[in-house]
Amino acid sequence: MNTAAIRSDWVGRVIDGRFTLLQWLGGSEGSGVFLTELPGDRTQKAAIKLIPAAALDPEAGLAGWAATTTLSHPHLMHLFHAGRCQIDDDPLLYAVTEYAEEDLSQILPERPLTPTETREMLDPVLDALSYLHERGFVHGRLKPSNIMVVENQLKLSVDSIEAAGKYGKHLSTLSVYDAPERATEVLLPATDIWSLGITLVEALTQHPPVWDRSTNSEPVVPQSIPLPFSEIAQECLRSAPLRRCTLSDVKARLEPARFLAVPASKPRRTVPAKLLVPVLVAAVLVVFAVIAALQLRTRHNRASLPAGEQQPVSAIAALPTQPSGQGAPTSKGVVMKGTVAERVLPDVLASAYKSIHGKVNVRVRVTVDPGGNVSSATLDSPGPSKYFAKVALEAGQHWRFKPAQVDGQVVSSVWILQFMFTQTATEVSPAEVYP
Repeated sequence: MNTAAIRSDWVGRVIDGRFTLLQWLGGSEGSGVFLTELPGDRTQKAAIKLIPAAALDPEAGLAGWAATTTLSHPHLMHLFHAGRCQIDDDPLLYAVTEYAEEDLSQILPERPLTPTETREMLDPVLDALSYLHERGFVHGRLKPSNIMVVENQLKLSVDSIEAAGKYGKHLSTLSVYDAPERATEVLLPATDIWSLGITLVEALTQHPPVWDRSTNSEPVVPQSIPLPFSEIAQECLRSAPLRRCTLSDVKARLEPARFLAVPASKPRRTVPAKLLVPVLVAAVLVVFAVIAALQLRTRHNRASLPAGEQQPVSAIAALPTQPSGQGAPTSKGVVMKGTVAERVLPDVLASAYKSIHGKVNVRVRVTVDPGGNVSSATLDSPGPSKYFAKVALEAGQHWRFKPAQVDGQVVSSVWILQFMFTQTATEVSPAEVYP
């Protein structure tokens, strides 16, 4: 049975008595994809992929999809159903996933991505691949057509995911996205690294790099690709799997670009991240020692929003200030800590909340000028999802504070905003770390 057996004129057929083929979306080697709808009271679009049962080991294919249903990540497509079916005399396997409005392969023929867009594309891809590799899986078919947009979120396809350390599904034709070892060796995370390098070059140039599989040569990375992307691509595209870089290496090369700061109106005074904990501990010990010595007692009336209350990012909710008590003498002088004046909660899509399993934590570091406004905001810890990191960063930029004081003079300060997202609520814990 060949690829031609999956035909666009099957529109109107019903798969497994549940999924009507509504529209032909396209096909590739050995498969075809249709638009369908999930059964239920609420209409929800989905994509159904049909594969000839003779094209692969049916039991292995179904077992692989069953394992995929145990995975959950904001940047992986959700696999709803998988099974066997038959149209006319053709036995098929099918997989029903989320419906994507667009994929990267539809954008690149029109224009290449800018370096900024490429950076934004890499974050969710790296997050999803890290999640898979940590759990003993490889994606196996990373390429532009499998980097998809679902409700404004970038997600990787899931129908090709396989267990690492095993021989991959047989492919009658190998492409440039398939690593040199793809045909004869077991699948390893390094296989995805190769595909990442090819995809990175194509994203920036509209074309994959030139490469001859029949030789031991490595793909040619165009000189027009800017740093650090050219270096990353080169390190991804080593012929020997053990010589390729890792996802950690890629993230390290991108690290200088990770912290996207809001332009500051004046020089910033910040505490290096590695010194944050010692500085905070020392400050607390000094304050407690002085209070004990002087036998001062203060009371703080703390006010906060009701639990679970949500606000859009455009709506600023004023909070009562949190009195910081009497100033304490330090090496800087008499320091009066600042307080929160107004806070903003992130505007989170309902679909994004549903993608959370457990908790998503994001730490945003904000620098506050003497006027109490945020002069810069950076991601101190972005967490596993670029989407939640982005909405937390945007919200943090709109907070307002009652400025800190040293010897009666208002000064700049640094705060850490700890955002915690769950399926039902967003909580924020602010902490001033400087002065």
